[in-house]
Amino acid sequence: MARDVALLFAPPLAPVRVEPGVEITMGRSPACTLALPSAQASRHHATVRALGRVVVLVDLGSTNGTYVNGIRLVGERVLEPGDRIQVGDSQVTFCRVQSEDEVDRPQASDVTMLADPTFTQAPEVQVLQGDLEKIPFFAVLQMLEMGGQRGRLGILGNSGAMALWLEGSRLVHAQTEKKSGLDAALAIARVSEGRFQFTPDAMPPEQTLDASITEVILEATRLEDESSFGSRPDPF
Repeated sequence: MARDVALLFAPPLAPVRVEPGVEITMGRSPACTLALPSAQASRHHATVRALGRVVVLVDLGSTNGTYVNGIRLVGERVLEPGDRIQVGDSQVTFCRVQSEDEVDRPQASDVTMLADPTFTQAPEVQVLQGDLEKIPFFAVLQMLEMGGQRGRLGILGNSGAMALWLEGSRLVHAQTEKKSGLDAALAIARVSEGRFQFTPDAMPPEQTLDASITEVILEATRLEDESSFGSRPDPF
Protein backbone atom coordinates (compact mmCIF):
# COMPACT_ATOMS: atom_id res chain seq x y z
CA MET A 1 0.00 0.00 0.00
CA ALA A 2 1.36 3.43 -0.93
CA ARG A 3 2.56 5.82 1.71
CA ASP A 4 3.22 9.44 1.05
CA VAL A 5 3.97 12.44 3.20
CA ALA A 6 3.17 16.12 2.78
CA LEU A 7 5.96 18.57 3.59
CA LEU A 8 6.38 22.32 3.96
CA PHE A 9 9.77 23.81 3.04
CA ALA A 10 11.00 27.25 4.12
CA PRO A 11 14.82 27.25 4.12
CA PRO A 12 16.92 27.68 6.12
CA LEU A 13 14.28 26.26 8.52
CA ALA A 14 13.95 22.50 8.69
CA PRO A 15 11.11 20.98 6.60
CA VAL A 16 7.85 20.43 8.48
CA ARG A 17 5.74 17.31 7.97
CA VAL A 18 1.98 17.82 7.59
CA GLU A 19 0.25 15.17 9.69
CA PRO A 20 -3.52 14.44 9.67
CA GLY A 21 -5.22 16.05 12.64
CA VAL A 22 -2.31 18.39 13.41
CA GLU A 23 -2.60 22.11 12.69
CA ILE A 24 0.57 23.84 11.53
CA THR A 25 0.80 27.55 12.23
CA MET A 26 2.93 29.98 10.23
CA GLY A 27 3.91 33.47 11.31
CA ARG A 28 6.60 35.52 12.98
CA SER A 29 5.78 34.35 16.52
CA PRO A 30 8.38 31.94 17.96
CA ALA A 31 5.43 29.80 19.08
CA CYS A 32 4.46 29.01 15.47
CA THR A 33 5.30 25.63 13.97
CA LEU A 34 7.00 27.55 11.15
CA ALA A 35 8.36 30.66 12.85
CA LEU A 36 9.22 32.78 9.82
CA PRO A 37 11.85 35.55 9.97
CA SER A 38 9.66 38.16 8.29
CA ALA A 39 8.68 41.51 9.75
CA GLN A 40 5.82 41.64 7.20
CA ALA A 41 4.26 38.43 8.57
CA SER A 42 1.63 38.61 11.30
CA ARG A 43 2.45 36.85 14.57
CA HIS A 44 -0.04 34.13 13.70
CA HIS A 45 -0.44 34.53 9.95
CA ALA A 46 -1.87 31.32 8.47
CA THR A 47 -2.47 27.65 9.19
CA VAL A 48 -2.07 24.42 7.24
CA ARG A 49 -3.93 21.25 8.15
CA ALA A 50 -4.44 17.85 6.57
CA LEU A 51 -7.93 16.42 6.17
CA GLY A 52 -7.10 12.91 5.01
CA ARG A 53 -5.07 13.39 1.82
CA VAL A 54 -6.37 16.92 1.34
CA VAL A 55 -4.13 19.69 2.71
CA VAL A 56 -5.81 23.05 3.34
CA LEU A 57 -4.28 26.51 3.79
CA VAL A 58 -6.20 29.17 5.76
CA ASP A 59 -5.28 32.82 6.31
CA LEU A 60 -5.83 33.95 9.92
CA GLY A 61 -6.86 37.50 9.09
CA SER A 62 -3.27 38.57 8.58
CA THR A 63 -2.46 42.23 7.97
CA ASN A 64 -0.64 41.75 4.66
CA GLY A 65 -2.47 38.68 3.43
CA THR A 66 -1.31 35.23 2.31
CA TYR A 67 -0.49 34.55 -1.34
CA VAL A 68 -0.36 31.25 -3.25
CA ASN A 69 1.55 31.33 -6.55
CA GLY A 70 1.21 35.12 -6.53
CA ILE A 71 -2.57 35.20 -5.95
CA ARG A 72 -3.98 36.51 -2.67
CA LEU A 73 -5.79 33.86 -0.67
CA VAL A 74 -9.48 34.43 0.00
CA GLY A 75 -11.03 32.01 2.50
CA GLU A 76 -9.20 28.73 2.30
CA ARG A 77 -7.41 26.79 -0.43
CA VAL A 78 -6.55 23.14 -1.08
CA LEU A 79 -2.80 22.95 -1.71
CA GLU A 80 -1.28 21.17 -4.70
CA PRO A 81 2.31 19.89 -4.91
CA GLY A 82 4.64 22.70 -5.89
CA ASP A 83 2.42 25.52 -4.57
CA ARG A 84 4.44 28.52 -3.34
CA ILE A 85 2.94 30.18 -0.26
CA GLN A 86 4.00 33.79 0.39
CA VAL A 87 3.84 34.90 4.03
CA GLY A 88 5.27 38.41 4.34
CA ASP A 89 8.57 38.20 2.51
CA SER A 90 9.04 34.51 3.35
CA GLN A 91 8.19 31.75 0.90
CA VAL A 92 6.93 28.32 1.96
CA THR A 93 6.68 25.51 -0.62
CA PHE A 94 4.25 22.61 -0.35
CA CYS A 95 5.44 19.21 -1.64
CA ARG A 96 4.65 15.50 -1.38
CA VAL A 97 6.91 12.48 -1.20
CA GLN A 98 5.65 9.04 -2.22
CA SER A 99 6.99 5.61 -1.40
CA GLU A 100 8.69 3.39 -3.99
CA ASP A 101 5.82 0.93 -4.31
CA GLU A 102 4.01 3.54 -6.43
CA VAL A 103 6.95 4.36 -8.72
CA ASP A 104 5.55 2.46 -11.69
CA ARG A 105 2.01 3.77 -11.36
CA PRO A 106 1.53 6.58 -13.89
CA GLN A 107 -1.63 7.87 -12.25
CA ALA A 108 0.40 9.18 -9.32
CA SER A 109 0.98 12.45 -11.17
CA ASP A 110 0.10 14.68 -8.21
CA VAL A 111 3.11 13.51 -6.23
CA THR A 112 6.16 15.71 -6.25
CA MET A 113 8.85 13.08 -6.02
CA LEU A 114 9.47 9.45 -5.29
CA ALA A 115 11.40 7.95 -2.40
CA ASP A 116 11.81 4.53 -0.87
CA PRO A 117 9.44 3.60 1.98
CA THR A 118 12.05 4.29 4.68
CA PHE A 119 11.85 8.00 3.93
CA THR A 120 8.41 8.27 5.51
CA GLN A 121 9.91 7.08 8.78
CA ALA A 122 13.46 8.43 8.52
CA PRO A 123 15.32 10.62 6.03
CA GLU A 124 17.43 7.76 4.64
CA VAL A 125 16.67 8.39 0.99
CA GLN A 126 17.58 5.54 -1.34
CA VAL A 127 15.62 6.50 -4.44
CA LEU A 128 14.83 10.13 -5.18
CA GLN A 129 13.60 11.52 -8.47
CA GLY A 130 11.09 14.02 -9.68
CA ASP A 131 10.20 17.18 -11.57
CA LEU A 132 11.54 20.60 -10.57
CA GLU A 133 8.29 22.23 -11.70
CA LYS A 134 6.68 20.61 -8.66
CA ILE A 135 9.44 21.09 -6.12
CA PRO A 136 12.10 23.78 -5.82
CA PHE A 137 15.65 22.53 -5.99
CA PHE A 138 16.47 23.76 -2.47
CA ALA A 139 13.83 21.37 -1.12
CA VAL A 140 15.53 18.43 -2.83
CA LEU A 141 18.86 19.48 -1.30
CA GLN A 142 17.29 19.88 2.15
CA MET A 143 15.86 16.36 2.03
CA LEU A 144 19.25 14.93 1.12
CA GLU A 145 20.88 17.00 3.84
CA MET A 146 18.39 15.66 6.40
CA GLY A 147 19.46 12.14 5.53
CA GLY A 148 23.21 12.88 5.47
CA GLN A 149 23.28 11.42 1.98
CA ARG A 150 26.31 10.66 -0.15
CA GLY A 151 26.05 10.47 -3.91
CA ARG A 152 25.30 12.27 -7.15
CA LEU A 153 22.29 14.51 -7.79
CA GLY A 154 21.82 14.87 -11.54
CA ILE A 155 19.54 17.33 -13.34
CA LEU A 156 18.49 17.30 -16.98
CA GLY A 157 16.60 20.30 -18.32
CA ASN A 158 16.57 23.04 -20.93
CA SER A 159 19.95 24.24 -19.67
CA GLY A 160 21.48 20.83 -20.36
CA ALA A 161 22.87 18.19 -18.00
CA MET A 162 24.38 19.16 -14.65
CA ALA A 163 25.20 17.45 -11.37
CA LEU A 164 26.12 17.93 -7.71
CA TRP A 165 28.06 15.45 -5.56
CA LEU A 166 27.29 15.29 -1.84
CA GLU A 167 29.10 13.97 1.20
CA GLY A 168 26.61 14.19 4.03
CA SER A 169 25.67 17.83 4.52
CA ARG A 170 28.58 19.02 2.34
CA LEU A 171 28.81 19.64 -1.38
CA VAL A 172 32.15 18.47 -2.75
CA HIS A 173 31.77 18.88 -6.52
CA ALA A 174 29.45 20.56 -8.99
CA GLN A 175 29.50 20.48 -12.76
CA THR A 176 27.50 22.12 -15.53
CA GLU A 177 28.33 22.19 -19.22
CA LYS A 178 30.31 25.43 -18.74
CA LYS A 179 31.19 25.68 -15.04
CA SER A 180 32.50 23.66 -12.13
CA GLY A 181 32.93 24.19 -8.40
CA LEU A 182 31.05 26.84 -6.42
CA ASP A 183 29.92 28.81 -9.49
CA ALA A 184 28.36 25.65 -10.88
CA ALA A 185 26.72 24.80 -7.53
CA LEU A 186 25.12 28.24 -7.29
CA ALA A 187 23.90 28.02 -10.87
CA ILE A 188 22.41 24.57 -10.28
CA ALA A 189 20.71 25.63 -7.03
CA ARG A 190 18.79 28.28 -9.00
CA VAL A 191 17.49 25.87 -11.66
CA SER A 192 13.68 25.79 -11.73
CA GLU A 193 12.87 23.26 -14.44
CA GLY A 194 13.88 19.79 -15.53
CA ARG A 195 14.04 16.29 -14.09
CA PHE A 196 16.30 15.28 -11.22
CA GLN A 197 17.55 11.94 -9.89
CA PHE A 198 19.75 11.08 -6.94
CA THR A 199 22.22 8.21 -7.23
CA PRO A 200 23.42 7.05 -3.79
CA ASP A 201 27.14 6.43 -3.16
CA ALA A 202 28.27 7.77 -6.55
CA MET A 203 31.81 9.11 -6.19
CA PRO A 204 32.77 12.56 -7.54
CA PRO A 205 35.33 12.64 -10.38
CA GLU A 206 37.17 15.36 -8.43
CA GLN A 207 36.67 17.74 -5.50
CA THR A 208 36.13 21.34 -6.52
CA LEU A 209 34.44 22.76 -3.43
CA ASP A 210 33.71 22.16 0.22
CA ALA A 211 30.55 24.01 1.23
CA SER A 212 27.54 23.16 3.33
CA ILE A 213 24.23 22.66 1.57
CA THR A 214 22.69 25.39 3.74
CA GLU A 215 25.39 27.89 2.71
CA VAL A 216 24.80 27.21 -0.97
CA ILE A 217 21.00 27.43 -0.60
CA LEU A 218 21.22 30.79 1.19
CA GLU A 219 23.71 32.27 -1.27
CA ALA A 220 21.67 31.06 -4.27
CA THR A 221 18.53 32.55 -2.70
CA ARG A 222 20.32 35.87 -2.18
CA LEU A 223 21.47 35.93 -5.80
CA GLU A 224 17.97 35.09 -7.00
CA ASP A 225 16.49 37.89 -4.87
CA GLU A 226 19.02 40.37 -6.26
CA SER A 227 18.22 39.28 -9.79
CA SER A 228 14.47 39.59 -9.22
CA PHE A 229 14.86 43.01 -7.60
CA GLY A 230 17.00 44.26 -10.48
CA SER A 231 14.36 43.20 -13.01
CA ARG A 232 11.52 45.09 -11.29
CA PRO A 233 10.43 48.41 -12.85
CA ASP A 234 11.37 51.57 -10.96
CA PRO A 235 8.18 52.76 -9.21
CA PHE A 236 9.35 56.39 -9.16
